[in-house]
Amino acid sequence: MDEHLDQNVEMIPVAKITVINPRVRNQRVFKEIVDSIAEVGLKKPITVTRHDDTDGPRYDLVCGQGRLEAFQALGQTMIPALVVEADAQERMVKSLVENCARRLHQAIDLLHDIGGMKRRGYTEPEIAKKTGLTVEYVRGVVRLLEKGELRLLRAVESGQIPVSVAVEIAEADDVGVQAALQQAYEKNLLRGRKLLIAKRLVENRSRRGKGLRTHAPSRKDVPSTDALVRAYRDDTERKRLLVRKANATRNRLLFMTEAFRQLLHDENFVTLLRAEDLDTIPRNLVSRIQRAEVS
Repeated sequence: MDEHLDQNVEMIPVAKITVINPRVRNQRVFKEIVDSIAEVGLKKPITVTRHDDTDGPRYDLVCGQGRLEAFQALGQTMIPALVVEADAQERMVKSLVENCARRLHQAIDLLHDIGGMKRRGYTEPEIAKKTGLTVEYVRGVVRLLEKGELRLLRAVESGQIPVSVAVEIAEADDVGVQAALQQAYEKNLLRGRKLLIAKRLVENRSRRGKGLRTHAPSRKDVPSTDALVRAYRDDTERKRLLVRKANATRNRLLFMTEAFRQLLHDENFVTLLRAEDLDTIPRNLVSRIQRAEVS
């Protein structure tokens, strides 16, 4: 993209700005932005592009989502903006690059950013140049994305394993995966805690798959009415069995309590217990015998 595009700063309506590549924001960081703008004002204008609409000019945000949302949170209706000339593809790419440069990468971020630029036809060297990453790193990330290796990608972005090792794991079978770990150890790429993390990651990948588990239930997990009825009947039957067991236990306790009560009224039995040094009784049993005698 031409870095010398014509541009000028204008005050534009906040309501007429569209965020073309929104991202989730850390609330603590966002509060700091709001507080800073409220205290000292906006230090740097946002960047937008203008296009005509039926109700007048509208604007697509290129960078500055946090500043824009801070203005909205403060109830401001106008915001200083650097207006640049760029086509739709350039706007999207510049927004993606802005996101890449400003946040700590996670697998889902790279999926939207580097993967998005790759889908728009940019080569790996071009993506590397725009994002400030190495070509090898971008090439590895693209390969992991193509193979759906989100679990490995997250480990790469968190610094747990090198991208080269992750690609070798993605390309290998079960035997090859162990060989890749061994080679990484010998090359001093994975040692100590990182090696343990890599082994655990491989085990989880083998057991749970390449992707990351989401909390949204799939349609096939929704139970049918017949399944709900069977579950209700099974639960009812378990509770009935529990009640029968409780009643049987209570009857046994009543029988034992009555038996002990009668035996303790037999002087010969009590004398035998004393002679055998068995004249102590658990406190709970004594309480039950006393309650039985009262009733």
